[in-house]
Amino acid sequence: MRFATLSALAIATSLLCVSFPSLADAKTSPASSQYFEAEDIFALEYASDPQISPNGQHIVYVRNSNDIMTDSTRNSLWLINVKTGQQVPLFVDQYNYSQPRWSADGNRLAFISDRTGSRQIHLHWLAENKTALLSQLPKSPGNLTWSTDGKQLAFTMSVPSTAAKVQQQVKKVAKPKGAKWSAEPIVLDRARYQSDGSGFLKPEFRQIFLLSATGGTARQLTQGDFHYGSDLSFSPDSQSLIFSANLDPEWEFQPRDANLYQLNLATEQLTALTTMPGVENSAVFSPNGKKLAFLWQRNEKVPYSNTKLKVLNLKDNSIQDVAVDFDRAITQPAWLDNNSFVVQYDERGQRKLATLKLNGKLKTLTSRLGGVSQPQPYLSGAYSVSANGIVTYTHGTTQRPADVAVINKGKTTVLTALNEDLLGHKKLAQTHEIIYKSAFDGEEIQGWYMTPPDFDPSKKYPLLLEIHGGPHLAYGAQWTAEMQRYAKEGYVVFYDNHRGSSSYGERFALLLQNKYSSPEDYADHDSGVNAMIELGFIDADNLFIGGGSAGGIASAYAIGLTNRYKAAAVVKPIINWLSKVLTGDSYLYQTYFQFPGVPWENVEHYWQRSPLSLVGNVQTPTILITGEEDRRTPISESEQFYQALQLRGIDTALVRIPGSPHGISNKPSRMINKVEYMLAWFEMYRTNKE
Repeated sequence: MRFATLSALAIATSLLCVSFPSLADAKTSPASSQYFEAEDIFALEYASDPQISPNGQHIVYVRNSNDIMTDSTRNSLWLINVKTGQQVPLFVDQYNYSQPRWSADGNRLAFISDRTGSRQIHLHWLAENKTALLSQLPKSPGNLTWSTDGKQLAFTMSVPSTAAKVQQQVKKVAKPKGAKWSAEPIVLDRARYQSDGSGFLKPEFRQIFLLSATGGTARQLTQGDFHYGSDLSFSPDSQSLIFSANLDPEWEFQPRDANLYQLNLATEQLTALTTMPGVENSAVFSPNGKKLAFLWQRNEKVPYSNTKLKVLNLKDNSIQDVAVDFDRAITQPAWLDNNSFVVQYDERGQRKLATLKLNGKLKTLTSRLGGVSQPQPYLSGAYSVSANGIVTYTHGTTQRPADVAVINKGKTTVLTALNEDLLGHKKLAQTHEIIYKSAFDGEEIQGWYMTPPDFDPSKKYPLLLEIHGGPHLAYGAQWTAEMQRYAKEGYVVFYDNHRGSSSYGERFALLLQNKYSSPEDYADHDSGVNAMIELGFIDADNLFIGGGSAGGIASAYAIGLTNRYKAAAVVKPIINWLSKVLTGDSYLYQTYFQFPGVPWENVEHYWQRSPLSLVGNVQTPTILITGEEDRRTPISESEQFYQALQLRGIDTALVRIPGSPHGISNKPSRMINKVEYMLAWFEMYRTNKE
């Protein structure tokens, strides 16, 4: 965390009394450079989860900063005075904080922190500047939610279930005191048995709990082998909880089904509020308590569908569709008044906030929601709304990670400048939009390219095509640490939202249905490379390709179709769909939503989508980079491609990231290693270097 920005602030505040470390104790930035260097990644900061007080006077947000000594991201809580813009840390220590939530009266903040050694629920009284530990939980809590009357907090926590049936039947042999035996077997007997980042799943389920705001023992409200409530809402009278869950015995095989339930806190009676096919979640009560808004996504066996906003009239149980013809996915609805909302949606590579009336009228508030995705320019962001209609959100640009901004009476004010001390004096890559037609069918494709610092359009530059993951996600004009590094080293970086990308409507997203990957989506990339060459400053003899996850699949598939790239970086890919689907953690979804059915009944289809089917054509020198603990695209996939290329005598290297799951940029050093290995590989094959 850097405290240099505090010199311009009036630290004194009527709410807090804090002490600061001396300047000698504050972290220093890397050696000064006028360009964005690899070590600068450790010095980046960004804002997330901004929460505005009910009266709109203060914002608390999570300030994320990298720690070069522990190779981790620390999360602290900072408080901003909306009127003056002054900000101060709520606590000055080295612990981590998350999920700050205001009480309805705005006098207290609940949050989760590891300041006692494990992640527990705490409560902070702002006027008194006092903090109390509320919980002593055996597991980490989540989904922290205040009751409307401010007397209780609801949360979720994983609770152990019964062991596997066969494990219960095994005869145990007593281990002598002091004996050192091998570790106990891991026994799995559920359909959903693994998860990327978690490994093999323990027999436990997410349950809902209730905790008094004065502390004490948490009360478990739900039971059974089901996952309850990733979204919790109290009724206006604080007498019941609304949440989403799939309580069908076959829930593991229904990844796109969940209903809304109401749980009476006094009787623990559970009532289904919705029974629609598909997923209903994110329920929020209108200010007068008469209506319940929620999101719905249909369960049709297609890889993408928009989430829709619906409103349940609690008087007669009728359901109203809001903006039913709006061909974008609406997310995170928040009531602005009894007849309108603030909503979030993605539109042509931008994440937007807008007001939406019950009659479907939409009005944009900002197109600059973003900046939370640090490595690549994925659409991202978060916001909250005060009781009097003031909106705070994470404000992102191509030049800066997320800051905190506020929209009040139509006026937008950016309240923080978290990276000005690091980036304000640096020359950064500039981002430009490009629109072109795909050679496959004339489909319009939107893309962007980043020009290196000190760019000279009269010169020729190597081009790096970087393909996003998903595939039903979207890049945009957002901050990206990785691409800034590529550009600084002299590459023009080109990225596009090819067919299948989100933010262009369902038709565009479904153009990739049963064609993931295929010559069709490569044509979108190839046409973009040709459009870039036509701009006149690209060296057509120095083209490079790379991407991660779905982008890794697309990169591996592309070099089986063409030899135009000097080198490729294939990051955490799927190489053989026949093997991946039955070894990765997403098989319960992918086999039916991204493929026509199970692989043993659709062998030819799975094989056609696999880069391994084209490996006999590959001539491109290829580096593979994958986490050893990746369960989304297991490292065995990368190993298949590596061994096949070795057998064919193609230059190749396999970079294994120890301990890393699918998100190999989830630690600063891992992000740096990924980027620098890619750059080193490209430099080995780049010609006409200046």
